Amino acid sequence: MKRACVIGWPIAHSRSPLIHQFWLRTYGIEGSYTKEAVRPEELKAFIGSLKERGFAGCNVTVPHKEEVFSLAEIKSSSAVAVGAANTLWFEGDALACTNTDSYGFMANLDQSAPHWRTLRGPIMILGAGGSARAVIHGFLEAGRDDIRVFNRSIERAQETARHFGTRVTAWAWDIRNDHTADVSVVVNTTTLGMNGVGDPEIDFSRVGRDLVVADIVYVPLETPLLSSARRYGLTGVDGLGMLLHQAVPGFEKWFGVRPEVTRELYDLIAENIREA
Repeated sequence: MKRACVIGWPIAHSRSPLIHQFWLRTYGIEGSYTKEAVRPEELKAFIGSLKERGFAGCNVTVPHKEEVFSLAEIKSSSAVAVGAANTLWFEGDALACTNTDSYGFMANLDQSAPHWRTLRGPIMILGAGGSARAVIHGFLEAGRDDIRVFNRSIERAQETARHFGTRVTAWAWDIRNDHTADVSVVVNTTTLGMNGVGDPEIDFSRVGRDLVVADIVYVPLETPLLSSARRYGLTGVDGLGMLLHQAVPGFEKWFGVRPEVTRELYDLIAENIREA
């Protein structure tokens, strides 16, 4: 029986088992996917014994993403771009890693708002952390050449811009609304709006009607940012789709089937979020 897991500290909140167990049932695969609580001081030993424990690989959540990246022998371009990994598997005896957040975000954007690719204009990224880097990498891979990063710490935004090169620029948080009339996509990668707390406070009164607004926060599904965007008739893309799509590559690596993100799966996880 093939086995995989998700590791983190804490890990009780993870919805990854619901996603992967749904796919195991759907495709009739004899396998398991579990949660494993791993303390930071135990991480290296746990990863070193991953194969001995019978795991084909694992997903990784906070606070371990940077550390597992350093432990892996084979690193994908997306993991290198972000400087962190969320998916591990073995190639022979070598530990390989990738970061599927870029894929997950872009796949969700393409599924939920495919017209974004026809739009011209800069991309606005709110935040400059690891999630922002994953999203930026996705847009760069898609060929976009004007990505503007707005962050409360301009120094961190500048560091992110330097990491990616001239197609990415850093801007002060306080002038974000001076740019909304020009941009084609707005993406919130901060925690503002999580559990309904906080709001990036984007002014949509002067934007084009085709603007796409995406939020990587998925608790709640309808964040203050998305509510505001929809009041202006704009296309909103919630963060749950990203969570589902980012799980696809790992499942394929471990269980040998490339799963589909269906409405049934979306509704299952959405209901779990509402009940929490």
